[in-house]
Amino acid sequence: MPLNFYTRLVSAFLFPLQEKLKHHDTVKIRKDMERTQWLSPEHLEALRVERLRTFMADVGKHVPYFRNLFRDMAFDPSSIQSTSDITRLPLLTKDVIRANTDQLKSDVAQSLVRFNTGGSSGEPLIFYLGNERVSHDVAAKWRATRWWDVDIGDPEIVVWGSPIELGTQDKVRMIRDHVMRTKLIPAFEMSEEKLDIFLREIRAMRPKMLFGYPSALSHIARHANAKGVRMDDLGIRVAFTTSERLYDEQRQQIATTFTCRVANGYGGRDSGFIAHECPSGGMHITAEDLIVEIINSEGKVLPPGQSGEIVITHLATKDFPFIRYRTGDIGILDENACPCGRGLPLLKEIQGRTTDFVVARDGTVMHGLALIYILRDLPGIKAFKIIQESLDRTRVLLATDHEFDEQNCVKIITGFKKRLGESVKIEIERVPEVPKETSGKFRYIVSKVAGTTEEAGA
Repeated sequence: MPLNFYTRLVSAFLFPLQEKLKHHDTVKIRKDMERTQWLSPEHLEALRVERLRTFMADVGKHVPYFRNLFRDMAFDPSSIQSTSDITRLPLLTKDVIRANTDQLKSDVAQSLVRFNTGGSSGEPLIFYLGNERVSHDVAAKWRATRWWDVDIGDPEIVVWGSPIELGTQDKVRMIRDHVMRTKLIPAFEMSEEKLDIFLREIRAMRPKMLFGYPSALSHIARHANAKGVRMDDLGIRVAFTTSERLYDEQRQQIATTFTCRVANGYGGRDSGFIAHECPSGGMHITAEDLIVEIINSEGKVLPPGQSGEIVITHLATKDFPFIRYRTGDIGILDENACPCGRGLPLLKEIQGRTTDFVVARDGTVMHGLALIYILRDLPGIKAFKIIQESLDRTRVLLATDHEFDEQNCVKIITGFKKRLGESVKIEIERVPEVPKETSGKFRYIVSKVAGTTEEAGA
């Protein structure tokens, strides 16, 4: 892998030092993964069964919720002979996690960090991650990055919108990003003025890789084309996309404008780093850490080639276990092997993950997450759906429980107006239940305004 001196310094010394200070075993895990990815499917399956048996034994001993469940079902972790043996256990839903959050924490867990996510339905979910889970997810992402002849330390532009990332731009974070040669571009606001600035920043940095939402990266690419700004002479090798469904037209737009390959990734804060595309086109599952099932509406496991809900078991979550966790996403397993020669199983297709853009009254285009995050962290919101009917009117369907403070309605209206414009009418409609689409999936934001929303997955 051709790396310059500074990249080698960051990848081999500075980043491992950071991970060691965080008490993460990322380096060792990544090296192990770079070995096990070449195992035959049979040898990989044997490794997974051994890990699954050890994981389940620890969970059955130390996690109250599963200790009681295993006892009630007479489930003996030592009897596990195949990864399919977990199908004897019930599915883990977001409602089950909400109702048993404390019981899902291991008795011996240390340094748990609280996370929350809106999920595809917009329902807030609180969960906890330990150092082991974080280390494995970082290692899996690092391995996938290196598939594309880039590494940590190569110049990188990140187009992102999570307040976890954007809210920690303190001096330490800025110094770290400078050392790692990472520059963060906020995906929330994409006005003409902001897009012009983004193009200048990308040209000035000349990154080796891009990372971000496919809708945001393709939007920047379209703006570059419209402005006649060249992006094909920067030496960008790859654009990593994640957090949304990657559409063919987005892949083509990004690849053509930036003259680079596009690598799709799939995962989440709750479910982990599930799968990533390699240069040969295979969407490889992080099989050392994850068991992926596809189920139908009745919960029956489906064979490769059939579409259904993605269910994951993460083997590095003994501190707060995700066992047969329903992601709410729709996908298809692939029974074929990848031409690259890796033994990791493949996802054939990921369906149903979309996040639209919205358009402010003054014409500013911004990522739909700019509105979603206003709602996501408010207590008492069971589910929501945002419908931008026009530039002048946006509806918010809101299903709440007893913990919801009615003063939050004022916060919602104020926050939405700040994003969309003071003259925009924000209508909050209280509903007992937020309806699903006819497909059975939730869409938590729908914009009926601009053509860009259609290209973003509307």
